[in-house]
Amino acid sequence: MLRVALFAALPLLVAGCDQLGIESAKAVAEKKDAEGRAIGAACRHAGRAIEDCFGLNKKADKAAVFAGWKDMNDYMRENKLDIVPPQGAATAVAKDAASEDAQDEAPAEDKPAKKKSS
Repeated sequence: MLRVALFAALPLLVAGCDQLGIESAKAVAEKKDAEGRAIGAACRHAGRAIEDCFGLNKKADKAAVFAGWKDMNDYMRENKLDIVPPQGAATAVAKDAASEDAQDEAPAEDKPAKKKSS
């Protein structure tokens, strides 16, 4: 009798795991897929190439990122939407790199002379 009662209560106990905050493997996989698709869609909307998106988001699932990128690409083509260039930290990094390139191209008199080694 006790075994039957425990067996009957088992589904109720297992269902309580969701209320404790324990995620199932399926929920974790769905979350990871959704995040990858969102990353891919955002990259495409910003006009980034898929290779750049992979490089910037190494931990994201590549298949999900590509699926999101492709879905956004199709959506943008159907609705004739333009890209929205990113603003903020990524743009600041690009400006810093451009200023470093400009410093490298400074006139020769501004640069210290290189010593010849013998």
